[in-house]
Amino acid sequence: MALLLGVDTGGTYTDAVLLRDEEMVIASAKALTTRHDLAIGVGAAVSAVLAEAGVDPSEIALASLSTTLATNALVEGQGGRVALIYIGFREKDLEAHGLAEALKGDPAIVLAGGHNHAGGESQALDEAALIAFLETHKEEVSGFAVASQFATRNPAHELRAAELVSQITGKPVSASHQLSAKLNGPKRAMTAVLNARLIGMIERLIGRAEDTLVDLGINAPLMVVRGDGALISSAQAKERPIETILSGPAASIVGARWMTGADLALVSDIGGTTTDVALLRGGRPTIDPAGARVGPYRTMVEAVAMRTTGLGGDSEVHFISEGLKGGVTLGPKRVLPVSLIAVEAPDVVHDALDAQLRSSTPGEHDARFVRAVHGLSREGIGAREEALLERIGDGVHPLGDMLRARVEQGAMKRLVERGLVQIAGVTPSDASHVLGRVMEWDTGAARKALQLFGRRRTGAGTILSSSEEDVAQMIVDQLTHQTGMALLETAFAEEDTPFEDLPEALARHVLMQRGMVGKPSLVKLETGLNIAVVGLGASALSYYPAVGKMLGCEMILPEHAGVANAIGAVVGRVIMRQSGVVTSPSEGKYRVHLANGPQDFGDQKSALALLETVLHDAAMSDAQVAGAEDIQVNVIRDIREAGIEGRKVFVEATITVEAAGRPRVAV
Repeated sequence: MALLLGVDTGGTYTDAVLLRDEEMVIASAKALTTRHDLAIGVGAAVSAVLAEAGVDPSEIALASLSTTLATNALVEGQGGRVALIYIGFREKDLEAHGLAEALKGDPAIVLAGGHNHAGGESQALDEAALIAFLETHKEEVSGFAVASQFATRNPAHELRAAELVSQITGKPVSASHQLSAKLNGPKRAMTAVLNARLIGMIERLIGRAEDTLVDLGINAPLMVVRGDGALISSAQAKERPIETILSGPAASIVGARWMTGADLALVSDIGGTTTDVALLRGGRPTIDPAGARVGPYRTMVEAVAMRTTGLGGDSEVHFISEGLKGGVTLGPKRVLPVSLIAVEAPDVVHDALDAQLRSSTPGEHDARFVRAVHGLSREGIGAREEALLERIGDGVHPLGDMLRARVEQGAMKRLVERGLVQIAGVTPSDASHVLGRVMEWDTGAARKALQLFGRRRTGAGTILSSSEEDVAQMIVDQLTHQTGMALLETAFAEEDTPFEDLPEALARHVLMQRGMVGKPSLVKLETGLNIAVVGLGASALSYYPAVGKMLGCEMILPEHAGVANAIGAVVGRVIMRQSGVVTSPSEGKYRVHLANGPQDFGDQKSALALLETVLHDAAMSDAQVAGAEDIQVNVIRDIREAGIEGRKVFVEATITVEAAGRPRVAV
């Protein structure tokens, strides 16, 4: 009987579970996620689950990791500094397609070059300009992204640019055609930029996790969950970290199905940073045909059709001063709970909170603290940011003490986006401590922080509340409301017969909202969800019963809801897909678009046969490298034809080959 280890690194907790033969959970454990070195949290969680089960580490036959690291990094705007090499496009495309926003001031160059739809060269690649760009920026960035026009039809210019990047800089390079076989150059460029930004982060996590497992005596192969719920090898994840976006949420969907057997349900997973909602239909999560979207970014990564909202137990609580009563809203950024930072530095936190409470007027940075995250690259940060980091040093400090001028707020924001510092502030987790729902950290610090928050003045000039319990309930009620909206938006988006209005507008429509309140009126209104919800996450039991009541739906809270991601991480399958295209540039000519360039045939059958063979071999190779066994292959042909003068004419064919199997276990 094989022992399987599943691990999930979330924003707040790292979970570990042990399964026996994919049939039953024999132990589970949690440890705090250690953002400065995620492997510490992994080691603590794995050690705890091994101790609970009383098993020898050498008995572990397979280990698998899911992580919210890539998702959270993109939602929070973090990651390494990168450079984009954009070939054959126009300068204005950087702005028009959101690339300039995604780059956040990182360097980019638009070069002559690229190919046409048929794979022919449009212009020669401007190598001289590229070399000059690389020499200028090679010390400023951690990696490069390359995207060339119609690279999926002919990748020659991307391959040459990547070769020059490696020769001149020695830095990692992400080529867009290796991340997606689909057209849409700007979207592939976005995917390549985000992949390049994540490489260092994911490589550190996986490398350190592997070392940690070995140190604990676990020599089983390590798998990583991809964004569609499938498993890949750790080496594949290091090369293509963008594929791990939505890894944690995808694992939760797989885990939800394993735990409940549900065929049709919404699955809502609340973590520390995000709430992820997806639909199980026929027992399987649907794949987003437009590519994974995380935060403001739409990628070309195949992933579960999931709506990710910046809403979690550690979401930043914002004060709304408008209106007579005022109020609160949550997210999308994550902060450390005050109750948690107080465990790390109790004297600093309590002394600061007490001093702020003694002040007669509320301060802008009351109940907010800052600490540095060491061990990360400082490439590309300015002198002001460097000075702030030096000032913060190794300790925890009240935020106001570290900001000596208003101009430094921008520098602090940039450091947070780079992941080099963390801010602590009021969160729903603090509210839960005050309400007695959670007692894990420093409840006294949470109470003081919510007292300070309640002293803020509304538009009427009165304070929000003199009771920390009232403030805590406001925060939890707002989390219930925002969670309900996320579920409704997903339900509207997944309707078989789509509505004309956007899901966001429909969820917030006045009739929808009035129907959920249930107050008597002349018009009979009754609204909510007509589908069960599976609630997952460590805090689901605390928050989700109220969400179910609000939406009038069945709320399923499985026994192991708090470790669903870790379960899903180890019960998934290895699935490798390869896609390719055959076009017809002229009558009687069939062009196969391959990784090493186009190849022409005089008949359709030979062209399709070659492409299928190449894709079959590539998918099988990827599956074997990932450690799959008992591999099954499925081939999908999509042939487009047009009727011209009473006869069918070949236009284009797309072939997709899928190789799937269970990961091989150590014996």
